[in-house]
Amino acid sequence: MRKIEVCCASLDEAREAQAGGAVRIELCSAIGAGGITPSAGTIEAVAQAEDLSIDVNVLIRAREGSFLYTSDEVGIMVRDIELCRRTGVHGVVIGALTADGEVDMAACRRMVEAAGDMSVTFHRAFDVCRDPYGALEQIIALGCDRLLTSGQEATAEAGAPLIARLVEQAAGRITVMPGAGIRPSNIAAIAQATHAAEFHSTARGPVADDGMLYRNPRVSFAADTAEEHAVRRTDRRVVSQLVDDIA
Repeated sequence: MRKIEVCCASLDEAREAQAGGAVRIELCSAIGAGGITPSAGTIEAVAQAEDLSIDVNVLIRAREGSFLYTSDEVGIMVRDIELCRRTGVHGVVIGALTADGEVDMAACRRMVEAAGDMSVTFHRAFDVCRDPYGALEQIIALGCDRLLTSGQEATAEAGAPLIARLVEQAAGRITVMPGAGIRPSNIAAIAQATHAAEFHSTARGPVADDGMLYRNPRVSFAADTAEEHAVRRTDRRVVSQLVDDIA
């Protein structure tokens, strides 16, 4: 059985991830934009759900776009981390870069210190940094428990060669977790190529309709109007396939 972390945006999705056998969720919102920090209400609802025993890590990302943050934005993320500590979640997922594509050690130290004894994962800001090998050492020095990466490619499958080198370089000092485009159809090959022990996936099921009966055809809130009412959510069956390699 593989250790699977599932990216979830709601309490219902967290329940699906747990039912499928995931060991952890990364809770976020706006998954289509790469994920940003979920609302306080979402964090509290998931953390306090009596039927959830799965570890909950919360994505700390102030906005979509680059990972170059102002001092005010770092302050906001620190406050979000403090909220997570008070709420009792397992961990947070952080990351920040300088304008030159280096790990922003000062900003990341502030966030790690705010996390206290919570687990800390460094997110895919790593995938757009200048020097992946140097950045890995910096992330280890920060005290992060885990690195989420696609190997600086669009998908973890394409980035598998670099991920394998990072796993070797890490030598057990940090968990290198492949993520991006991981599906039941390719996870075995990625596992074999990278020697990674944990994997990150949205584990989405088939596209479904959102259930709206009345629609105003003159108004759309989606860039692609065909996607306006299309919904894809975490599916326990997909999670189970990732965990157990069942076709």
